[in-house]
Amino acid sequence: KKIVEQSILLIDAIGFDNFTFKKLGEKIGSNESSIYRYFENKHKLLVYLSSWYWSWIEYKLVFNTANIIDKKEKLKKAITIVTEKATDDLSTDHINEAILNKIIIAEFTKTFHTKEVDQENKEGFFLIYKRLINRIVAIVNEVNPDYPFAKSLVSTIVEGSLHQHFLTDHLKTITDCNETVSSTQFYINLAENVLR
Repeated sequence: KKIVEQSILLIDAIGFDNFTFKKLGEKIGSNESSIYRYFENKHKLLVYLSSWYWSWIEYKLVFNTANIIDKKEKLKKAITIVTEKATDDLSTDHINEAILNKIIIAEFTKTFHTKEVDQENKEGFFLIYKRLINRIVAIVNEVNPDYPFAKSLVSTIVEGSLHQHFLTDHLKTITDCNETVSSTQFYINLAENVLR
């Protein structure tokens, strides 16, 4: 728990590229080799953190959409859950989801933009993320079973929202999202117009 908790804080503070197990070891008062017992390298740690994050989002999605009967409202709720900025969930004391969300926004694509992506995919590294996408695809198919690009739409919404959050935080002049227009509003509008 300490490794996970402190790695999130350290990655947020110095960035993933500057993060090392040596620096983490110094922060938690442990030697580097003890961290390697849990994670082969920092890439695997990032994959773990990403999987944890998407699992938490999936839990929120399932819990918050289970009793919504109206298909369009269910889709709006699903889009809201995967596109909104996260707040800290106090039920998980060792993980600050708000900070982890910032890391996912900045670093998630590094989990699969690697030479090993196909092998890691075969080994199930992205199973939770793909399952989340496919849960939302099923909702899109409920709303409009004739729409031929449900998977592309949903993966664009999920990945695109991370990108829009990044632009809103760092490159404001190339996004319409800001303090008053959220990426959630944009992606709900996009989905509603595409799925008419």
